Amino acid sequence: MSIDNILDDKEPKHQRRKRYKGTHPRNFNEKYKELNPEKYADDVAKVIQKGNTPAGMHISICVKEILEFLQITPGQIGLDATLGYGGHTLEMLKCLDSKGRLYAIDVDSIELPRTKNRLEHLGYGSEILELHQMNFSEVDKIAAISGPLNFVLADLGVSSMQIDNPERGFTFKAEGPLDLRLNPNAGISAADLLKEMTLFEIEDMLIENADEPYAAVIARAILSSINKGIDILTTTQLRNIIETALKYVPKIKENDVKKSCQRTFQALRIAVNHEFEALDEFLEKLPDILDNGGRAAILTFHSGEDRRVKKSFQHFLREGIYSEISLEPVRPSAEECRANSRSHCAKLRWAIKA
Repeated sequence: MSIDNILDDKEPKHQRRKRYKGTHPRNFNEKYKELNPEKYADDVAKVIQKGNTPAGMHISICVKEILEFLQITPGQIGLDATLGYGGHTLEMLKCLDSKGRLYAIDVDSIELPRTKNRLEHLGYGSEILELHQMNFSEVDKIAAISGPLNFVLADLGVSSMQIDNPERGFTFKAEGPLDLRLNPNAGISAADLLKEMTLFEIEDMLIENADEPYAAVIARAILSSINKGIDILTTTQLRNIIETALKYVPKIKENDVKKSCQRTFQALRIAVNHEFEALDEFLEKLPDILDNGGRAAILTFHSGEDRRVKKSFQHFLREGIYSEISLEPVRPSAEECRANSRSHCAKLRWAIKA
């Protein structure tokens, strides 16, 4: 046997993982323990106990309150209109106790197959759970298959695994492409959208989608950069433009600048994914997919979403289509807010079909 054949038969030499600088991982990919919850369950538990969300995971919000309202019983048919990481879906499946059927949809082509695999490994296959990649504005297509639904849940928040992954471009806190698409295979990125917008359109987007108080200042700074031939291609480029523009606003504080960055990214994400249009369509179709006495719960995370849900529920209550709605939003408990900082701004509203 030649020396080349002997070398080929040898197992590849083990290489140690490249170590990160300092005592704690900072970048998304360095958090390899958090990204492998099955293998490093103890490490993930420690992160959660500190009130943080492990990288690549999502901690579901208001689970107890949602289940108390939906009153799911074995044999019912329901829909999770925003599957995400599958936390709410898992709890609803437990309530069904292998009797009935749960449909779940999500527009995210990256996270959907991962969630499908997780749920299958937990024993929830196609006999009880049916998944589809689609926007929740198309819920009528699900109802055409399922028939009238006993319960529907929609969690309108962006999943933590989307926010935390810098390659998705959802956060100003890490360098990444300015993308912000929930489905990276459809539509145009935030970077391309900004190049198409006028000053008025950018300012209006910031006000309408995020109630941004410094919308005019930020809009001028963005358009000025683009007009100079400087394309805004990354998250840090946009963040730097916002921070530089707000330096000259009298008496502005560092935390105000941070909030403006958050709101600008929120506004862009909503625009890129046509989120308000999709929500309006979903709310319009919701009564038609519910069975008589069917229950719907919607979890919102900012005022633009909450206003739409509130007005829709009030409208259909006046029309006699809903028999009862939540008069005030249900908020996460103080204990949940301490355990999960991302739950602070959540509001749960519900409706029951007549």
